[in-house]
Amino acid sequence: MTLTVGDDQGTLGPVPDGFDRWDVEQFLYREARYADESDYDAWEALWTEDALYWVPVAATTDPLQTMSVIFDNRSRIATRLKQVRTGKRYAQAPPSNLRRLLSNIEFLGGRTNSSGGVDLEVAANFMVLESRARGTHLWGGRTTYRLRRQDGDLRLAYKKVVLVDSDRPIPTLGFLI
Repeated sequence: MTLTVGDDQGTLGPVPDGFDRWDVEQFLYREARYADESDYDAWEALWTEDALYWVPVAATTDPLQTMSVIFDNRSRIATRLKQVRTGKRYAQAPPSNLRRLLSNIEFLGGRTNSSGGVDLEVAANFMVLESRARGTHLWGGRTTYRLRRQDGDLRLAYKKVVLVDSDRPIPTLGFLI
């Protein structure tokens, strides 16, 4: 896997032009709804070809120097979703019922991407209610997104999910897809 990490390192530039707050918020809410409702085709279609999805074990800035729960490029995201679609992921049989809440959405700035453009970096706090036969769990944390305009639409180029309780065991990854 060849990666240009540049994750949280370096200085953010100013918020790039062309990103309307309402459009960005609606995009983030839609991404959360697709994940909650297991609409994997729609969720997968939101990602760019050079996407990176990262869930670190602890708050860190370098996924190449520390362990991760998830550290997926675009190909691995597609593979993970193929596995989920088979219905044979026993950790998610039956699937969890999920609902996400996003809040404190902040435009952090712009970050240069691999094609020389500038992505909008956005952060938001979240809570996920996961209901399963064995009980209910509440997950919380902060997500950093990088959004890119492609053919007039917003796309997800990067997503980093830092769980509040990332130092504790995670019994299932269903809420993370």
